[in-house]
Amino acid sequence: ACSKGGQWQQVLSMLQMTQKLHLVPDVITFSAAISACQKGGWWQQALLILRMMQDADLVPNLITYNALMSSFEKGGMPGEGCQWQKAVALLEVMWTTDLVPDVITFNALASTCEKGGQWQPPLGLLAVMRDAVVAADVITYNAAISACEKGEQWQQALGLVEGMHDAEILPDVITYSAAISACEKGEQWQQAAFLLGVMEGTSVSAGGNGGAGRGGKSRKRGG
Repeated sequence: ACSKGGQWQQVLSMLQMTQKLHLVPDVITFSAAISACQKGGWWQQALLILRMMQDADLVPNLITYNALMSSFEKGGMPGEGCQWQKAVALLEVMWTTDLVPDVITFNALASTCEKGGQWQPPLGLLAVMRDAVVAADVITYNAAISACEKGEQWQQALGLVEGMHDAEILPDVITYSAAISACEKGEQWQQAAFLLGVMEGTSVSAGGNGGAGRGGKSRKRGG
C-alpha cells in the first residue's frame, strides 16, 4: 500500500525496522521499497536499496529493475532532471544477468532518454528490441518520436511514424502531435500539413485515443 501511494519514507522506515529486528527482507519487500522510491522520483534511495538487496545476497528480479529504471526518469531534487545515463547503464547491467528486459524496461529507458533530450538512444532501442524479440508498442514509438522532435530530427520522426504503420501499431494524438511539431521545427510545412490531415481524417483527435489503422496509413511526402 505504501509503494502504491508513493510513500517511500514509510517503506524505507519499515525496511530499516525489519533489519533492526533481525528479520530478513525478501525480494518482494526490497522491490516494493524501490517501487515506492520510483513513484517519488528518488533514484538515489532506490539505488541504495538495490545495494542493500545485493548485500543481503538477494537477486533482483525484473520488477526490481523496472522500478529502478523508472526512478531515473522522474529525477530527484528540483532541477536535477532525469538520469538517462544511469538508465542506459542499468540496461547494460541487466544484460549481464539471466533476466530478459521486457517492454516496460525499454519504454522506461526510452522515456528517460527523451526527457533527457537524447534522441539517438531511443532509435537504437527499437533495433535492440527487435533483436531481443520484444514487441514495441505505441509508448515506445511515442517516446522515440518525441525525442526526435526535441532533437529537431524531423526525418527520423517521420520514419518512426512509418515504422509504426509497418508494425501495425496505431498512432495516437501524441504520435501525430510530436511528429507534426518535429516537421514544424524543421520548417517542413507540407509534411506537417499532411500529417495534420491524416490525423483529422482518422479517429485520432485531441480528445480521443484512437489511431489510424492500416487503411489510414500515412506516407511521407516530399517537402
